[in-house]
Amino acid sequence: MVFSKKPLQFIIAALVAFFPLISTANPTGDSTHVAVEATHEAASKSHEAHGETANLTEEQKADLERKAYIKHHLMDSHDFTLFTYGGEEHPTHVGFPLPVILWDGGLHLFSSSKFEHGEAVAESNGNYYKINHHDGLVYKTDAEGNFTEDAKGHVTNAKPIDFSITKNIFMILVVGLILFMLFAGLGKSYKKNGSIAKGAGRFFEPIILYIRDDIAIPNIGEKHYKKYMSFLLTIFFFIWFLNMFGLTPLGVNITGNLAITASLALITYLITTFTAKKDYWGHIFWMPGVPVPMKFILAPIELLGTIIKPFSLMIRLYANMVAGHIVLMSLIALMYTFNSPIGSPLSFFLAFVLSLLEILVALLQAYIFTMLAALYFGAAVEEHHHDEHHEAAHH
Repeated sequence: MVFSKKPLQFIIAALVAFFPLISTANPTGDSTHVAVEATHEAASKSHEAHGETANLTEEQKADLERKAYIKHHLMDSHDFTLFTYGGEEHPTHVGFPLPVILWDGGLHLFSSSKFEHGEAVAESNGNYYKINHHDGLVYKTDAEGNFTEDAKGHVTNAKPIDFSITKNIFMILVVGLILFMLFAGLGKSYKKNGSIAKGAGRFFEPIILYIRDDIAIPNIGEKHYKKYMSFLLTIFFFIWFLNMFGLTPLGVNITGNLAITASLALITYLITTFTAKKDYWGHIFWMPGVPVPMKFILAPIELLGTIIKPFSLMIRLYANMVAGHIVLMSLIALMYTFNSPIGSPLSFFLAFVLSLLEILVALLQAYIFTMLAALYFGAAVEEHHHDEHHEAAHH
């Protein structure tokens, strides 16, 4: 057999691929518990609006729960729950709370344990706050935790400015700390061992060299690539590590959060804009070799193109990661839907294969983001000599 030659590698790959199956089949956290109730509530309102009974069958409830898990597994939460046991009536959540930081006429700082996984009202300095079941956001309420809605069903309660350390932010800090410790140690090992990496650095050194020799230098150039290397290395490993954590039973979906991908794209755009040479702006606002009337037409289009580029970075990373999670969780849900000796194992096998593919996608998306960022930087510092050639030919 093929796997008999390298059984350890196959076992490790199988375990890694199995992680997201565990995470999806056992969704945890306050957002999941709140999601099921919110879905049931929304379904009941829908049935009542159509004159139907609000009493749902067990099959309908199960279907609603599966949809809620798929939707809210992608959401952020105010606590970090590792797993839950004990059933729906008396669930026991194993994890730890995170700090809630609100600004509402002053600073409000308290533990997310006060929310009791979205079920209780938290009191702080005489004000009351509660997590809304529909959007997972914190709103200011009365002591009973009542919400008011407009005709369209939107919550009209006052919403404080939320600076809380949520699950996604916590994992970003963890990944940042891992990167700092990993590469600080790699740098020290170079000094101690005569520019030879040791330990984990031996695995990461070829990747670093690949980013330098095959991404940075070809796209930016020998003259300017060094000032962008720190960003390119950081963005590659940051996205890669976050994507890999998204495939673990921790149930995090950081790069599937539009705010995160938008922030990364914005940083790329700002670096491109503020490090660009005059030739870059000259080719945008006053392109050489083009008739003057056409310059006025093409300038706004070129300027718009500088904004579309980072926008495509944002959407590409977000859409690919979210799509992977949704497809994987949908396959897991089919196991419970089929509930048969043929359909369930088939769905599990497809989910297992997709999990292996997601490992590749996690690395591929980091590579694509880094490659495109290098292309944008290269365009910003590219030096053009057509004006000099034109003048020489004229003389």
